[in-house]
Amino acid sequence: MHVGLGLPISDPAALLDWARRADAGPFRTLGLLDRLVYDNPEPLIALATLAGATSRVKVQTEVLLAPLRDPVLLAKQAATLDRMTGGRLVLGLGVGGRADDHLASGTDLRTRGRRLDEQLALLRRLWAGEAYSDECGPIGPAPLRPEGPEILFGGFQPAALERVGRWGGGFLAAAPPSWAGNLFDTVRRSWTDHGRSGEPRIVAQVNVALGPDHVIEDARASMGAYYAFSDYAEGFVAGMLTTPAQIRATIAEFGDLGADEVMFYCYGRDADQVDRLADALP
Repeated sequence: MHVGLGLPISDPAALLDWARRADAGPFRTLGLLDRLVYDNPEPLIALATLAGATSRVKVQTEVLLAPLRDPVLLAKQAATLDRMTGGRLVLGLGVGGRADDHLASGTDLRTRGRRLDEQLALLRRLWAGEAYSDECGPIGPAPLRPEGPEILFGGFQPAALERVGRWGGGFLAAAPPSWAGNLFDTVRRSWTDHGRSGEPRIVAQVNVALGPDHVIEDARASMGAYYAFSDYAEGFVAGMLTTPAQIRATIAEFGDLGADEVMFYCYGRDADQVDRLADALP
C-alpha cells in the first residue's frame, strides 16, 4: 500500500516546503486539486514547480477538469511535464460539476462528459505522434510512452466509472471505505468488460488534519468553505480524519478493499502536517 499527500491550496508559495518534506519522507505522490473560479493555484503550473524541487515523488492532478481546457494545449503541457519529470506525472481527470467554472471557461456544463471523451481520443492520438489533422502536423514533445502519462479518472457516476475500462489507467475515489468498495467493484467490472489485461490502479482519497485543536478547527473551516456549494459539505467536514488511529485504521480498510494507494488530502495549512502524517503511518 502506497501513501500520498494531497496539498492544501491556501498559500501556493508554501507548497515548496510541503513538497520537499514529502520527498524526504514516506510519501509516494503529491496531489493538487483543480478549480477555475476559486483562489487555488493552477495545478499543472504548480506541480511543475514542485516537481523541479523534488526528485522522487510523483505529481498528480486530483482531478484536472479537462473539459475546461483546450485539449491540444493540454496534450502538449502533459507530455512536456511527463518528459521533464522522468515519468512522475499522474494525470487525474474529471469533468467538474460547478457551473461557475464552466461559465468562466466558456464551456457547456451539460456536455462536459461527452467533451471529456472527445478530448481523451484526441490526447491519445497526439501522444502517439499522429498528426492533428490533414492540414496540421503532430504536436510534440512525445511523452515517455506512446499512450501518454498514467491517467486516473475521478467521479461517482456510471459514465465516470466506465471510462476507467474504456480508456485504461485507474480510478481516483474520493469516498470513505464504507461505500468505496462498490465503486471499486464497478470499476473492476468495467476493466474486465473492456478486455483489459491486469487490473486498474485504485487510488483512494481521504481528507485529514492533524495537530492542536486550533489547527483542526481551521482545517474544518477551510474545507467547509471549499464545499459550500454542495449539499454534502457538513458530511465531508464530519468525515475528516483527525487522529493517527483513524489514519492507520483507514489505511487498513482500504488495503482490505484492494486499493493501491491512499491519498491523504490536507486542509491544515501548516507544513508540519507532512511530518505528523508521516509519524502516524503504520
